[in-house]
Amino acid sequence: MSQVPSSSSSPVSGIAVVTFSEVRAALKARQEIALLDVREEAPHAEAHPLFAANLSLSHLELNAYDRLPRRDTRIVVLDDGEGLAVRAALKLRSLGYTDVALLAGGVRGWAEAGGELFRDVNVPSKAFGELVESQRHTPSLSAEEVKALLDAQADVVVLDARRFEEYQNMNIPGSLSVPGAELVLRVHALAPHPDTRVIVNCAGRTRSIIGTQSLVNAGIPNQVHALRNGTIGWTLAGQQLEHGQQRRFDINARPAPDAAQRAREVADRAGVRRIDSAALTALDDPARTVYRFDVRTPEEYRRGHLAGFLSAPGGQLVQETEMNAPVRGARIVLVDDDGVRANMTASWLAQMAWEVFVVDGLAAADFNVEGDAPRALPAAGLQDAQRIAPAQLKAWLDARDGTEVIDLSTSARFVARHIPGAWFVLRSQLEQVPRKLPSATRYVLTCGSALLAQFAVAELQQLVAQPVYLLEGGNAAWECAGLAFASGEERLLAPRIDRYRRPYEGTDNAVAAMQGYLDWEFGLVEQLGRDGTHGFFVI
Repeated sequence: MSQVPSSSSSPVSGIAVVTFSEVRAALKARQEIALLDVREEAPHAEAHPLFAANLSLSHLELNAYDRLPRRDTRIVVLDDGEGLAVRAALKLRSLGYTDVALLAGGVRGWAEAGGELFRDVNVPSKAFGELVESQRHTPSLSAEEVKALLDAQADVVVLDARRFEEYQNMNIPGSLSVPGAELVLRVHALAPHPDTRVIVNCAGRTRSIIGTQSLVNAGIPNQVHALRNGTIGWTLAGQQLEHGQQRRFDINARPAPDAAQRAREVADRAGVRRIDSAALTALDDPARTVYRFDVRTPEEYRRGHLAGFLSAPGGQLVQETEMNAPVRGARIVLVDDDGVRANMTASWLAQMAWEVFVVDGLAAADFNVEGDAPRALPAAGLQDAQRIAPAQLKAWLDARDGTEVIDLSTSARFVARHIPGAWFVLRSQLEQVPRKLPSATRYVLTCGSALLAQFAVAELQQLVAQPVYLLEGGNAAWECAGLAFASGEERLLAPRIDRYRRPYEGTDNAVAAMQGYLDWEFGLVEQLGRDGTHGFFVI
């Protein structure tokens, strides 16, 4: 596939620089290209191009090989002038990627060249959801209407299409957790009588719309509505939510006899391609990126899956497509063991302009790999002497001899619990450690599992004269050793910008923030039109 040549090189790094026009041309031509925003999630959410996937510099080694499986993938890296893009490009080169360039001018350059900027996260999927609603007029009910039905004890079921942990945080009273890809498969067991009204909700709009339209597209006999504006709409209406609920669909319940046929028909209408397991190797084109996803629940995946397939529950795959598959223009192959979830998920990805395949003809014996798939990681290059056990760290800390512990976990996890005396640092801001910490005799790096921290040991060692060590097994090993944790925000050496606080999560958001989020979603279709690179269609 031809590519537009890069026009110049960065004078600092010798890395090629590509322009807005070149990236836009590749997107419109559906060439393979990974546009990577390597800032932390919060600044990414403030403004970025539509298809810019947020793969932060802090976590590149953890994500690169799974999310960018082809080493000669065309990669364009961007930031907003923080200097992270050059560092990320050099890091990607060191990981073996051969076609890495910088976006000219970064975020600001994109806008100055006439490119559209989007805010929030998972924007391609959210914008697509709004396009679906605008073209199909997906049926919906207001929070007040749904509350009236529930108060009247009408024949209605409310199905929450989010992840189970999101449902547990807050849910519509009486609702059940049925993540999006499960809806067509499970709805018959949950609403076996055709007179039962089905209401689908999420926290905002997208998964409510996609879930409701999935049931409509599949032609279920029940009347189906989205809860308009989800739990945000419910809260803005002054109505109370439940918290900590455990209600879930029954994974052993039998689906409708024709569910697989209905799902296959929807997939065929969307142009989903078919392949059997024997032909899977035919997709191994050295010039193409192929993502292989198992769209069943994580529990089913762990019990047994196909070799080479990663777990990506279908509803969240549709919601977070650019994070799972940051190479726009790549191929996506989906699998399940029921003929429903993969086809329904694929139907949406095809409409989002992905080349998507569903594997047919699988038998139970094909799902023979147990457990989670190992993460593909580069070698950290640590010496055994640089790895210490929790007992050694505890002895150093008890001696009060100047040992400083640096925790690279997410800020939320650090605040919830950390090794007493540890400091929180963003990996991308590690160079600030020598200036901000008191005099030390040694440094010990940790995180939840030590997977991330292991890659920071050499980086910090280049900045300081004192020895740098890794806590083997990270905070999990500290816990297994029965050692105590602390909590709180008092030892933060970096701002908490590693995660964007969504206006639709939690229960303490300001009314103005929730309403502002809804107003933003309502404007996404217009933004899609101005951007002009998406290629979406709606069946």
